[in-house]
Amino acid sequence: MKRRDFFLSSAALAAPLAFQTRAAEPSPGDIKFGVATYSLRQFSRDNCIRMVKLLNIDYVDIKEFHLPQIDPAKTLAAGRAAFDKAGLKVIGGGNITLAETNEAGLRPHFEYAKVCGFPTMIVAPTHENLPIVEKLVKEYNIKAAIHNHGPGDKNFPTPQSVLDAVKSMDARMGLCIDIGHTTLSGVDVVQSIAAAGPRLFETHFRDLDAKHVEVAVGDGVIPIPAIFRQLMKQGYAGTCSLEQEMDQYDPLPGMQKSFAYMRGVVAGLRS
Repeated sequence: MKRRDFFLSSAALAAPLAFQTRAAEPSPGDIKFGVATYSLRQFSRDNCIRMVKLLNIDYVDIKEFHLPQIDPAKTLAAGRAAFDKAGLKVIGGGNITLAETNEAGLRPHFEYAKVCGFPTMIVAPTHENLPIVEKLVKEYNIKAAIHNHGPGDKNFPTPQSVLDAVKSMDARMGLCIDIGHTTLSGVDVVQSIAAAGPRLFETHFRDLDAKHVEVAVGDGVIPIPAIFRQLMKQGYAGTCSLEQEMDQYDPLPGMQKSFAYMRGVVAGLRS
C-alpha cells in the first residue's frame, strides 16, 4: 500500500483527534511516542516542557540544552524535577558525545546521567573508548544507546556498525537507530531494526524526501509503516522519539503533522 493511501485509511484519519485526547497508558510491547528535546533546542526548558505537553506526548529524551551538563548537581536535580512535575517520563538523555580517551574523562558524563536520573544515555563514543564505556555502564547501571550518525560519522555511521561493536559486550550496551541517518547511509532501515533485536533501546524518527531534505514524517520516502510494523512484530519496548531538525524556530506545526501521521499509521496497523 502506498504511504499516502495508508494515511488516508479510516484509522489514520482519526489521528488528529489524538491531540485532543491523551492515549491510555501503553501495554508492554505497545508503541510509545516520545520527543527528543533536541527538536526544541531554541527554547528554554520551561517552554520545551510546555510544547511537549501541547503535543500530548508523555516521553522525552533530554538534550543538554534543557539540562546543561555544566550545571551543578543541585541545579540539574531541580531541572529534572520540572519534567517530573509536568508528568513527563524521562527515558534518557542525549545525544552525549563521548570523545574522551580515558576513564577519568568519561566518568563525568555518567555522573551527569546519574544526577539527572537517565536510565539510558544516547551517546556517540569512539571504537577506542568503547571498553571503558562498557565498564562505566556496568558500574552505574545505565544503558548506553549508541546513536548512528550516517555517512559523516567515522565511528558508527550505520546501525550494523554499532551492533558489530557491541555484540560481545554487556546487554546494556545497545543502539539508538536514527532512521534518517540510516537512510542517508543507503542502509535498509527495516532490516536494521530486525537485526538489532533486543539491542535496540531507542529509535529517533524523522523523514526525508527524494533529495534527502528533511520533511514532516509521512511526507518523505522513508518507509514509516514498514518500520512500525517491524517494531511491533519484534515487541519493541523502547520509545519512538521524534527528533526534528527542520523549522527550529517554529517546530510545532511540523511536529504536530509528524505525530498525526505516526499515530495514524500505528492505529491502522493495530486495526
